[in-house]
Amino acid sequence: MNHVKRAFKYRLYPSDAQAAELSRTFGCVRKVYNLALAARTEAWTRQERVNYNQTSAMLTAWKKTEELAYLNEVSSVPLQQTLRHLQTAFTNFFGKRARYPHFKSRRKSGKSAEYTTSGFRFRDGKLTLAKMPEPLDIVWSRPLSEGAKPSTVTVSQDAVGRWFVSLLCDDPSVTPLGASGNAVGIDVGLDHLLTLSTGEKVTNPRHERKDRVRLAKAQRNLAKKTRGSANRNKARHRVARIHARIADRRRDGLHKLTTRLVRENQTLVIEDLTVRTMVKNRTLSRAISDAAWSQFRSMLEYKAAWYGREVIAVDRWFPSSRLCSACGTVQDKMPLHVRTWTCDCGTTHDRDVNAAKNLLAAGRAVAACGAGVRPQRSTPGGQSAMKQEVSRHEP
Repeated sequence: MNHVKRAFKYRLYPSDAQAAELSRTFGCVRKVYNLALAARTEAWTRQERVNYNQTSAMLTAWKKTEELAYLNEVSSVPLQQTLRHLQTAFTNFFGKRARYPHFKSRRKSGKSAEYTTSGFRFRDGKLTLAKMPEPLDIVWSRPLSEGAKPSTVTVSQDAVGRWFVSLLCDDPSVTPLGASGNAVGIDVGLDHLLTLSTGEKVTNPRHERKDRVRLAKAQRNLAKKTRGSANRNKARHRVARIHARIADRRRDGLHKLTTRLVRENQTLVIEDLTVRTMVKNRTLSRAISDAAWSQFRSMLEYKAAWYGREVIAVDRWFPSSRLCSACGTVQDKMPLHVRTWTCDCGTTHDRDVNAAKNLLAAGRAVAACGAGVRPQRSTPGGQSAMKQEVSRHEP
């Protein structure tokens, strides 16, 4: 039986010696990644490709040099893992799924190190990493599922200075939920975070907006500090703490919301929005980023896969807001300020609820016949409704 891979993340409070060891490891991981990326980039200019095995051999040679002998002082497992991550980055680049890998910065890149089973010991609820004599002081805020065994451990430190440990496990407790006949269309927005085809509207919490005044004040204070000074580091820490508070609250809210939706519905239909393009709209970019539509979709999809639910993404050009869910007529225009409208058939629609109903109907058509959802024409030979409705997501 194939178990679900699930990560359990906990706060970590390392001792001074452990913190120093982990910080050294983070630095070595970053150094090895950058050295390997430089070597692969140089080979790329010569139209040659360097694979993981070759960079692994390079790592062995680097450790033997006087300049990089300090790489021997930390566990070799995270160093090998960062080379594997670089290989994955290049695989995605060659597959045109990502941009060319970039070098890791000491200040801007995340601090983390990944250990596989040969780099840690997990016994009796205690986790001990390689090169460390004592187990880590972890706050077990929730127990690991019974029978769950960590296959990978990732230790990280965020910009605020908080330490975390993430344990990736095969979780036998995650099993498909009982079949449900419920299906729901989900229209994302900014006035309301979600509008469901049932008529329910989920309020947009606007976490970033609530802390915008505090954040702006902290950022102005940071800008006045001298670079490299202790006061600047303190000011940077205050800014990072506000960002962390916003991100934590947003993630917690999305987890609760997506879990509820997946538990209640067998089929969930969403719109296939290109958020990366939409955030280029300077007027709405901040609000769109705060709504975290991409994060919402990601959570919805992996939880649906866990519990045997289905997520259907309808083509982004589908005119969900301009299509009458009662008679199927497509309106020529639907300006942003129009929140309710009446069709020629006499049906009065709430703009967002109508869009969610249309998404649900389109998703059911996909589920029934497997056909793609194509843009509709208001009249034969008329213009296709192929304009992505960025405008309907008002702040």
